[in-house]
Amino acid sequence: MNSKRLFDLCCILPGLILLSPLFVLIALWIKLDSRGPVFFLQTRIGQFGKHFKIIKFRTMHSSKGGLKLTIGRDARITRCGHFLRRYKLDELPQLINVLKGDMSLVGPRPEVPEYVELYPDGIKEYVLSVPVGITDYASIEFRSESEMLANSQQPEVDYVEKILPLKLAYHQQYVKEQSLYLDMALIFKTLKRIFF
Repeated sequence: MNSKRLFDLCCILPGLILLSPLFVLIALWIKLDSRGPVFFLQTRIGQFGKHFKIIKFRTMHSSKGGLKLTIGRDARITRCGHFLRRYKLDELPQLINVLKGDMSLVGPRPEVPEYVELYPDGIKEYVLSVPVGITDYASIEFRSESEMLANSQQPEVDYVEKILPLKLAYHQQYVKEQSLYLDMALIFKTLKRIFF
């Protein structure tokens, strides 16, 4: 077991225990607020191109199809979903992904397969050479991504052409600089951006 994995486990095991009452309260709120499952599962691409199901609290009305991006005050978002998204509480179940080994606490944010296919080959291999994570440089910088795309006439085109290249640059920066000290710094910076 490497030091990064050990760090993740030392953080999330007590975290999951402490947060379990909050998980229950959020699950009840979601069930009372709208019909559908508590969790939202979506295929993402992890380290070395491995497919896995990312776990989030459901923040949208259950439906098939539609954009893979969430834009501004998206009509699909539930009432409790707006609150959960604002404070990133919908991301908490990803701690289970970390426990399973699908993800790390810090690393390049995992994308859906369709967008990963657009990564230039050399960059794809480099970015996916490390575990994907819940937060990283790009997550902090693009925390309000849906608001950034809210006024776009072609949100998916703008995402692919304008935002995705910037995210890939941040991902490459993380891979180049990665260390446990950097992971801790990015975790604290993420918490600061969410709450302050």
